[in-house]
Amino acid sequence: MKYLSFNKQKAYTPKIKGLIFTDVDSMKAAVNHTARFAIRNVVLALLVFVSANLFAQPFAPVNKNATPEAKNLLKYLYSISGKSILSGEHGGGNRFLDSTKAITGKYPALWGSDFIWSGPGGGGQRVVNEAIANYKKGYIIALMWHQGRPMDNPPYGFRESVQAKMTDEEWAQLITPNTELNKRWLAQVDTIAYYLKELQAANVPVLWRPYHEMNGVWFWWGNRPGKNGVQKLWTMMYDRFVNYHHLNNLLWVWGANGPRDIPLDEAYSYKGFYPGAKYVDVLGTDIYHSDYEQKDYNELLTLANGKVMALTEVGELPKPEILAAQPRWAWFMVWTDFIWKYNTRAQVNAIYSRPGTISLGDQKWY
Repeated sequence: MKYLSFNKQKAYTPKIKGLIFTDVDSMKAAVNHTARFAIRNVVLALLVFVSANLFAQPFAPVNKNATPEAKNLLKYLYSISGKSILSGEHGGGNRFLDSTKAITGKYPALWGSDFIWSGPGGGGQRVVNEAIANYKKGYIIALMWHQGRPMDNPPYGFRESVQAKMTDEEWAQLITPNTELNKRWLAQVDTIAYYLKELQAANVPVLWRPYHEMNGVWFWWGNRPGKNGVQKLWTMMYDRFVNYHHLNNLLWVWGANGPRDIPLDEAYSYKGFYPGAKYVDVLGTDIYHSDYEQKDYNELLTLANGKVMALTEVGELPKPEILAAQPRWAWFMVWTDFIWKYNTRAQVNAIYSRPGTISLGDQKWY
């Protein structure tokens, strides 16, 4: 703007961009207003830009000390969420991986296993060795634990311990520090932590899925909603693993069961069993009997509130039209021999041949 000289004794009407001012004060006021308006627009534009980018970013791992490998894996899961789905297969050893290859010509991208009867001298070392070997082959590693009741001794019988009941009094002791049951539970948890530390030392990130299907009625930790139910047990393990053992290679996968009303085999609505966003990286569900109900997907979608979602176990594979209607699943993991026992070759090939299905060698995250 050209410098303007004003004679207070003589009327003068300066012009700026078509505006007419009768005196210098009104001109200054207008200039200030214009500047404020411009600054406001810049600030609003910046806020829109920052907000858009903020919400486009994935959640960080709930463990702020997560290893680089765990961070990269979670970032990758967010990058495919809503676009693609990782194929997976659960089972000790590689025979079910080989079954998938025989049917489809492809290996799945994710390998799952279980510390099922692990106590001192149990099969935990075998699980660790297989996990490290398969990670080196390119598999994403997913581990779970069919934990025996704390009052029992290993090796834990499945029906006699894993699926046995606990009384309310026993449960109260379990979640109370320094009780006998609580100490026995700590000894169990510390045993598994020992094996997970080996994986951390080998730089293997783990999709860790404890206390699965907790909304069902068939495990000792199941059907105990609320803050003093399985939510408490989850946070106890999280605290022991993260803050005591410094296990930073874990992504915490909360895997419920698809709600169902089968008599004596019920599974209830998800919400009452969820420990909260600060303790969970991925929300998942186990689906059997082809229970891919849209209402259940929508409930989990709301609960996840933007976090990664997964089909943490499946019996019968979802049909392509199910995946089209439920696009947020980041992976599916078939349970052991269900790949051929409860699915036809055509069903297996239908999902593995989808353009959005990721197999071994297709995932690029590390």
